[in-house]
Amino acid sequence: MISTFTELLTAAIEQDEPQRLLFLFAKTESEDPENSDQHGTLSPVMCVDKLPEDIESFTTLTAEADSISTDWDFLITVGLAGKGGMPPTEEEAEPFLNKMANDLTTGQSMSQYLVFDRSENQVLIEVC
Repeated sequence: MISTFTELLTAAIEQDEPQRLLFLFAKTESEDPENSDQHGTLSPVMCVDKLPEDIESFTTLTAEADSISTDWDFLITVGLAGKGGMPPTEEEAEPFLNKMANDLTTGQSMSQYLVFDRSENQVLIEVC
């Protein structure tokens, strides 16, 4: 089971077919900022897809994201397998990135995705 970002990169590189990693950056929106017991929602901020070998580390990926927008709290990710020894193209990844954002927005199960907070801790998202 993958529990760290480094393990994610290693697993993606070691797959039989080349992978493209899909990343969705999301922010929390509290329904009641005065009540910390109140659950909030997550909203998509931005997304990107990358080949695993193009990612040096969690730190470099999140620094790149922060150069675009710091308004995110969680990194949601999943791998997309290629075919015939070729990784998926950016165009092939786009519908899957849209699905990730849609799943988050519509409250679908997020169990197929790995989620990390800004400190690189893995997080479990429960749909209420």
